Amino acid sequence: MKSNNLIELLGETVLPGESKIIEVEIAKLHTMTKLKIPIIIERSKIEGPIVLFSAGLHGDEINGTEIVRQLIINKINKPKCGTIICIPIINIFGFVNQSRQFPDGRDLNRVFPGSKNGSLASRFAHFLVKEVIPNIDYAVDFHAGGASRFNAAQIRIVPNNKELKELAKVFNAPFTLYSKNIQGSFRNASTKLGVKMLLFEGGKSLDLNTEITEVGVDGAKRFLAHLDMLSPKKEADFTYDDTLFIEKSTWIRATFSGMFIGLVKAGSFVNKGDILATISDPFGKVEHNVKAPNDGYLINVNDAAIVYQGDAIFHISTVLEND
Repeated sequence: MKSNNLIELLGETVLPGESKIIEVEIAKLHTMTKLKIPIIIERSKIEGPIVLFSAGLHGDEINGTEIVRQLIINKINKPKCGTIICIPIINIFGFVNQSRQFPDGRDLNRVFPGSKNGSLASRFAHFLVKEVIPNIDYAVDFHAGGASRFNAAQIRIVPNNKELKELAKVFNAPFTLYSKNIQGSFRNASTKLGVKMLLFEGGKSLDLNTEITEVGVDGAKRFLAHLDMLSPKKEADFTYDDTLFIEKSTWIRATFSGMFIGLVKAGSFVNKGDILATISDPFGKVEHNVKAPNDGYLINVNDAAIVYQGDAIFHISTVLEND
C-alpha cells in the first residue's frame, strides 16, 4: 500500500482529513479557451488505501461519468479510511465534442504511457502516468460500449490473477470477462505500475442508462466496503447472485447489409438457434434471421438501425468458468 501521509499532485499537497479539487490544464482550445479537468480528492484522517474512480477516457462514454458523479454527489467518495480520488471526465476534449477521440484524432486509451513532448493525447497520458497512477493502490475505470453497441454491465480483468478475481467477485457486476491488457491502454500502464485495476463496461456511448448506473454505484460501494473504506453512513448490498465469469466469447457479425431489428436484450441467455434479430432490405423483398450460433449470454448488443455486412452485432459467451 502506498503512503497515505503525503499525496502530491501538480505540486499541491493533500493532507490527511483534507478535501481538495485540483484542476488540471493540459492544453487550451484553438480559441485559447481553457479546458480544465477537475480531480476530486477526499482523504480520511485514518491511514488506508488510495483508490481511483475514473471515467470519460473516451469522451462519448458518458454513462461512466454519471457513475462517478453519483459517487461524488452521494458522498460515497468520502472514505472511512484512506483516500478516494475521482476523475469523472479524463478526456474533457472528447466530452465537449461528444467524441471518443482527442482533438488530434487519437484514442487516448492506445497511447499510454505517453510522452511529455508527444501528441496532445500522448501528453495527457504521460501526465496520468507520472502524476496520478503512482499515487494509487486500486482503481475502477468506467467505460461504455462504442458505435451504438450496448454492453451488459461487466467487469474485465486479466486471467490468472487471484486478487483481481476476488475484487471482481466483490464488485459483482452481472458478468466478469477475462480479458488481456491491451498494449497502450490505461489499464496496461496502471498494471505495470502496480495498480490493481478493474475495468467496468456498461451501456453505450452518448447514452445514460439508470440500470447500468445503479450497477456501477452499487459495485463501487461493495469495492470500498471490502477495503474497509466505505463510510459508516453508507451501506453496501451484498445480497446478490454471484457474477458469471466468462472465459471465452465471440462476436456474431452481420452476414448481410440492411435495416437491423434486434429482438433480444443485452444480458440475456439464449439457446443455439434462437432468433436474435432480423436484417432486411428497405424495399420489402428480403428478410434474414440472425440466429444464435451456440448457447450463451449476450454481453453486447448492437442498437444500430442500419448495419453493413461484417458489422459486429452481438457478443456472446462461449465458455463459462467451471463449465
